[in-house]
Amino acid sequence: MLDFLVTLPRPIKRHILLLIDVFLVPLSLMIALVFLFDTAPAGELIWAALPLFLITPILATPVFMRIGLNRIKLMAFEAHDMRRGAFAALSVAILTAGIRYLFGLDIPHAVALLTGPIFLLLHFGLRTLGRNLLVRRLNDGSGRIPVAIYGAGSAGVQLLAALRQDLQMRPITFVDDNVTFQSMTVSGMQVCSRSGLEALVKKGRIKRVLLAMPSVSEPKMRRMTQELSELGCEVHALPTYSELVEGTGLASNLRPVTPDRLLGRDKVDLETAEVARTYAGRRVLITGAGGSIGSELCRQIILRAPHRVTLLDHSEYALYTISRELAPLALMHGVELVTRLGSVCDRHRMSNVIAESEIDIVLFAAAYKHVPLVEENEIEGLRNNLFGTLTTAEAAQQAGVERFILISTDKAVRPTNIMGASKRLAELAIQDLQTRSEVTKFAMVRFGNVLGSSGSVIPLFQDQIAAGGPITLTHDKITRYFMTISEAARLVLLAGAYATGGDVFVLDMGAPVNIRDLARRMVELTGLTVRDEDNPHGDIDIQTVGLRPGEKLYEELLIGNNMLSTPHEKIMRAEEGRLSQIEMARILKQIRTAIAANDPAALRAIIKANVDGFHVAETGLDDVV
Repeated sequence: MLDFLVTLPRPIKRHILLLIDVFLVPLSLMIALVFLFDTAPAGELIWAALPLFLITPILATPVFMRIGLNRIKLMAFEAHDMRRGAFAALSVAILTAGIRYLFGLDIPHAVALLTGPIFLLLHFGLRTLGRNLLVRRLNDGSGRIPVAIYGAGSAGVQLLAALRQDLQMRPITFVDDNVTFQSMTVSGMQVCSRSGLEALVKKGRIKRVLLAMPSVSEPKMRRMTQELSELGCEVHALPTYSELVEGTGLASNLRPVTPDRLLGRDKVDLETAEVARTYAGRRVLITGAGGSIGSELCRQIILRAPHRVTLLDHSEYALYTISRELAPLALMHGVELVTRLGSVCDRHRMSNVIAESEIDIVLFAAAYKHVPLVEENEIEGLRNNLFGTLTTAEAAQQAGVERFILISTDKAVRPTNIMGASKRLAELAIQDLQTRSEVTKFAMVRFGNVLGSSGSVIPLFQDQIAAGGPITLTHDKITRYFMTISEAARLVLLAGAYATGGDVFVLDMGAPVNIRDLARRMVELTGLTVRDEDNPHGDIDIQTVGLRPGEKLYEELLIGNNMLSTPHEKIMRAEEGRLSQIEMARILKQIRTAIAANDPAALRAIIKANVDGFHVAETGLDDVV
């Protein structure tokens, strides 16, 4: 029953809460009269108070709505929300007294005095009960990381409140060195000593410790982190108070380095009504669902209330991991979740997956994306990125899918590597397919480097910083456009909403970021310093090791300067040259022949002759899409 109520739309939940509060008004009156039964016969009292039972709930309803009593989320019901309840109780008491006076009812004055407090007790009791049931339901959810909060002070209590609504972590206990706190209960959770924490870690009941002591000095924090890490669990530190002021919340600031803080610009708001309308009630297929972008697309799409989400990936482990993570979220939002193993290059498999799930929208995130690896594996790179895209797109077209959105990259613009060239060819193939498609709308989303994606520069730099350095750069002057994973996923969803057929969408991502500056910022955000000529005693050294094959210093988002606006001021639609159907067929035939002959040299010659701007780079670091 509780699972059913949780999945209801928010407007219905609000109406249910309002009905409950309105029902509490006559119930409070009845309880108040019960206390006064010794002053007059019960029947006479109830009959005399009948106008109160009829009129008070009616008058109280608009008052409750004005107060917003039904707009308080149960999971967020805290002490400061009690003021609304108290005002509602006072309103009930005033209404009761006013109606008694206007109608001259022959009932004791104490009815009005008792009704308000009784209503308040019932209101608080039911809201607290509902909140506790939701907390228990959330805490019983599988897949959440069991954590201990080190520090039972105000920061720890605030962190606990945030984590009780988090789908990733489950708070188990407080830990505090203050013996007066130990064995106490704070905000409903037990406080234990460090030895108690050690026992919980050994039993496997704690996987991560969150240090909620933002005022502790940096040296002491490092020492505690080292000591706790030796217990065999992860240790994350809460930022300082000054850092929290700049952030968005306690739970979101627990990562060692938050990619958003390295963006160098304000995040782009991509929440629009078009996105909600496009995906609500639809059946969506996400290829490459276990990857960085694919998994974030899965999370974002579930929040848009589709009917069914089908996850496809060729990696069993990646598909298992993302499906296990998404199962509770999908259940909470009433979304059917389907998992399918398979390769996008397998035409028969893709046709079956699309048909059996009756797919309306395909979000194509499957790709080989790491520049150096694809540079050494040209055959497989082209087979997967070009023909995997084309195979799935043709299957979608034959099935009458409404929309097909290809995730591309800025490396497709005048590419200097096989990965970029393969994505540009995939774009051209999709645009060619659009000319013969009467039902399916094909579109491409082209964006820059994604902060924190698999193989990206942030995890690499984090590992190097954790190891004590050095941080390795390919070139001092290398720059890249950056966006967050959340921005990337929402841009894909928005492109699906705006697609008219053959579109190439790009995001205005501001100025490119210098990678050396990014590395320095990451070092400083961890509380360390860069070792250089000005600071020879710094903590982390930054070294330049030379460019890798296929990289270039600067990336571009557009091949030309022809851009059209969209309903969103930060989203642009690029107008670029396309190939004719005959030209595209010739190129695809040549590439198939080169792949069949396992001839990388011939493959590179075909790309050089047919991909606009393709050249061998002489001068890039890659934080890939």
